[in-house]
Amino acid sequence: MKKRISMAIAVATAAATMASVSVPVMADDVDITIFNSKMEVQSQFEELAAQYAEETGVGVEVYYNSDTVSAHLATRYSANDPYTISMVDPKDIYSLAADHAIDLSDQSWVNETDYAIGVDGQINGFPTCLEARGVIYNADAIEAITGETFNPDDYKTLDSFKELLEKLKEGGMETPTGIMKEDWSLAAHFLAEVYEQQPDVEAFVSSLYEGTADLANNEKFNSLMDFFDVMMENNYAKDSAIAAERETTEMMLAEGQIAFMFGGNWDWSVINAYDYTENMGMMPVPQNTDDGSNEKLVGGGSKFMMIDSSDATSDEQRQAAKDFLAWLADSDEGQSFIAETCALVPAFSNNEKEVSDPLGKSVKKYADEAALIDNYNYLPDDHLSICGATFQKYLAGQIDRAEFAAELEDYWKNTTPVEH
Repeated sequence: MKKRISMAIAVATAAATMASVSVPVMADDVDITIFNSKMEVQSQFEELAAQYAEETGVGVEVYYNSDTVSAHLATRYSANDPYTISMVDPKDIYSLAADHAIDLSDQSWVNETDYAIGVDGQINGFPTCLEARGVIYNADAIEAITGETFNPDDYKTLDSFKELLEKLKEGGMETPTGIMKEDWSLAAHFLAEVYEQQPDVEAFVSSLYEGTADLANNEKFNSLMDFFDVMMENNYAKDSAIAAERETTEMMLAEGQIAFMFGGNWDWSVINAYDYTENMGMMPVPQNTDDGSNEKLVGGGSKFMMIDSSDATSDEQRQAAKDFLAWLADSDEGQSFIAETCALVPAFSNNEKEVSDPLGKSVKKYADEAALIDNYNYLPDDHLSICGATFQKYLAGQIDRAEFAAELEDYWKNTTPVEH
């Protein structure tokens, strides 16, 4: 019920803000299409499109497709029917922009963000939002047992984190953690940090491709897996970890039955469907390390909009698309749409709207403090599925850490390097 209510509020907010919108009105009616690859904001974008069209005369159609972004766009390109604007992942900018996207370097919003990306010295990708990964916590649940104010800065090390878990168990929370078993969570989000937190990421990934990496003895691999083992030991679904449903885990976290779960601020779209407690947030992965990684989340720009460069898109459509992106970045209504209606973390410094959810607030805090470790955007396409399945075997207790490391090494040295 809460999810329906929040959605209704989001739609109403979009309609209200658009009522006084100040956007460029085109001399002649122009129609543009937008591909949205972020499912949780599809209804908000559809409502926005209708209002934007009404106010500007620019017809806007928003499409969503659950296929892999690159695969879906490939079918549109082959049919010579590209979207005017496509919302894609960073790796899609790097692989598609040279052939399919215009240069946006001259746009005013470029000076308001550190997260725009492109190829060949250009800016091709408009950053829709910031996203980050870390440990999601329920402070209310923790404080109810400890009787002390929870400050995530007190639990940067794995040793201190383990002490807190013991205190929670002694206080009656027998299993304080939850783990999402999905391959994307395990491989694209958690395992990726093994690469992203290396002192020299590119050199380390090269060693994986070359087959010279020694994961079993890699300090960062072991540091992060030590944390993961602690999460496994205290997992509410320890005896059936591979069968745990994401919705159940997030519900238990939201309602305070468990205290910690690794995830990202996108998880709010699931958490807010339940009777969540108000005092939640995100913190870095606790590690016994002195490299500073236990004081930072991992993240950055997420979901980039690019404008089609082909003859199938007219110059008038391209201008209308540029105007739409400028409106999102610079207008009061566009900024409210991103931060409040969609509950996304703005990627632009001139957007000072209050982020509307506690996980987003945490991400913005770390971003404002320059405490984000960069995403690694060049993972092979099958890394998620193959390494995710291997990670699931580890989670299920079917292989040990040494075997896990060996299978990961075997995957990388038999994979074609991603060009970038």
